[in-house]
Amino acid sequence: MASPRRTLQQISGNLEESMGVRRHEQRPQLSPVASPKDIGRKPLRGFGKLDIGLLLPDPNQPRKEISEEAVNRLAQSLRTKGQMFPIRVRWEAEQQSWVIISGERRWRAAQAADLPTIDCFFHEGELSDSELLEQQLVENLLREDLRPIEEARAFASLMKLNGWNGKQLAEALHVTPSKVSRSLALLGLPEDVQQQVDGGSLAARSAYELSKLPDDATQRKLATKAAGGEMTHRQAANAVRQRRSKRTSNHQRGTNLTFFAENDWQVIVKNKKSGTYHDVEQAMEQALDEVRLRIKSNIRIS
Repeated sequence: MASPRRTLQQISGNLEESMGVRRHEQRPQLSPVASPKDIGRKPLRGFGKLDIGLLLPDPNQPRKEISEEAVNRLAQSLRTKGQMFPIRVRWEAEQQSWVIISGERRWRAAQAADLPTIDCFFHEGELSDSELLEQQLVENLLREDLRPIEEARAFASLMKLNGWNGKQLAEALHVTPSKVSRSLALLGLPEDVQQQVDGGSLAARSAYELSKLPDDATQRKLATKAAGGEMTHRQAANAVRQRRSKRTSNHQRGTNLTFFAENDWQVIVKNKKSGTYHDVEQAMEQALDEVRLRIKSNIRIS
């Protein structure tokens, strides 16, 4: 027969356990040797399925248009092969709903495929407008999923939100500064020319060349020819170069610029003719390529 003291100890232990007090940590008994397939594998807390109807698209997503044809192709893939990659979502307290960070096209395709749920990564914590746009931009840039003007406007928005210059934006997105400057140059084109670029009839690289021209009328004239197939990219670039050289010949001032680096070096750009910062950028890129080639070849400065 158990003593009163032992009985009280047992009752006390059970009472503490029922109240959530545990004096000794209890851990599940694991096999002394892990299965090879489980080595290095950890469960992901923020992953799961969500009902299709509980999701909303992000109205500020940089990509404004999604091809219906691409959605239908992806829907067919979802029906036959299932969802390969989860979408990323965040909780929007004001709307009391989950909002898509990235993967809107997959969500639309899942709707078209009549899927009841979709695999999601659930983002924990708050995201500022800048952080959200940056994440969406990075994802779209990695997949080359943005139209040129959409990309340019997203670049401009992110620079405005953070007070960044082009170099800071390039560093944040891990793209070259020239990509940023070429993209932003498209926003200086007339609206109708921008629409030609977005519609695909005018190549972005040809549009960049046209952005170097000073007047809208000439830009429109050459854009119409390039979009209509009357002018190749090389011909467009040559036409721009000829018009600019003709203009600068009437205003011969020359170019003499000095750029100061943080390591006390100076970079001087000189030309007998006047030019634009686009010309300076192109010249410095070519010079940088030459410098890197000399470094690779172990050429020393004499």
